[in-house]
Amino acid sequence: MEKMIIQGGYRLVGEVSLSGAKNAALPLFAASLLVEDWITLRNVPALADIRTISRLLRMMGVKTEGESGTVRLSASGLHSFEAPYSMVKTMRASVLVLGPLVAKWKQARVSLPGGCAIGARPINLHLKGLEAMGAKVELKHGYVEASADRLKGAEIYFDISTVTGTENLMMAAALADGRTVLKNAAREPEVVELGQALKKMGAKIEGVGTDVVVIDGVEDLRPIEHTIIPDRIEAGTFMVAAGITQGNVKLLNCNLGHMEAVAAKLKEAGMEIYPEGDGVKVIGPVNIKPVDVKTLPYPGFPTDMQAQIMALMCLAGGLSVITETVFENRFMHVSEMRRMGADIRIEGKNAIVQGLAHLTGAPVMATDLRASASLVLAGLAAEGTTEVSRIYHLDRGYEKLDQKLTKLGAKIRRAQE
Repeated sequence: MEKMIIQGGYRLVGEVSLSGAKNAALPLFAASLLVEDWITLRNVPALADIRTISRLLRMMGVKTEGESGTVRLSASGLHSFEAPYSMVKTMRASVLVLGPLVAKWKQARVSLPGGCAIGARPINLHLKGLEAMGAKVELKHGYVEASADRLKGAEIYFDISTVTGTENLMMAAALADGRTVLKNAAREPEVVELGQALKKMGAKIEGVGTDVVVIDGVEDLRPIEHTIIPDRIEAGTFMVAAGITQGNVKLLNCNLGHMEAVAAKLKEAGMEIYPEGDGVKVIGPVNIKPVDVKTLPYPGFPTDMQAQIMALMCLAGGLSVITETVFENRFMHVSEMRRMGADIRIEGKNAIVQGLAHLTGAPVMATDLRASASLVLAGLAAEGTTEVSRIYHLDRGYEKLDQKLTKLGAKIRRAQE
């Protein structure tokens, strides 16, 4: 395994181009199962999760060309309807093949998912939705077995907002018989991206981006070419990197419209963030101001940015309260930040952060994707050297993060543990 070695104290300056959004690309890969001809996806990031879903689709018989940049996929030779535990355990987004398989190919056998250890993320809402649409759904030996001659339109209410649940049932409903209405649907930009791609494929969908999505099923969908949106969580991570190092960074290929909650909190912390030419300028403050943050489904502050803004608040001039409402086990980075001198205490869903004048470099261990990013950010500002181990988590969701940071002036390198 590799680790990241960071020499802290260097100000980040320059331009960085953001990659395509991982969480938009994954459902689009799954959507290739809805047609029997080549679809073309552009701006696909080079990430471990993308390689995982590519391997899964190939195991099922999907032909693929390329794994990043421009990728082409064709399900014309599909011969397996199973997503095995060996694949799904490493990435819970693999469950996104469930809806397309049942809708297009009438059957699916999908392992119950794994992924980051940040709390329970059950797929019961996916299964309830498919059952409401007429699918026969059984749980056997750790697998979901689902089948239907043709799914039927239904009215489905999500007890909680679920991104993958909304995406799975949108794809299933696109080929169902009749009208499906999804209520309390997720509104994230990645959900909107999938909806727009499905409409290009010929699906009849209205209301994507609101909490009520209406899908009128069609008989067939057509292949498309589609360019994936930039990654808003990568954008937020680089914004914090500029802030925590008193930097001056321009983000290229950045959609500020997807970043309103994050940008608002970072501005409240004293940062300057504004459009400039073909990008977004981000300038870090001399003195970071404390802010209170509460994670919420979109358009609220994203849980995927909670760990990163906590790193920033460790150096703020005062007390901050960070409240996590989305996942129940997403403060695992706190103990590692304490190793760097951070003053953080946990009270239920709240992390109370007392900002300090400085952090000190230390050996730390990544526990999940976004936690690993937060430890890198803390290391950029810490005095001395920080070593972040288990960075395979980082490579699931950030494309060449160390190379991009190096280009901005960071002293960071990889080494074998």
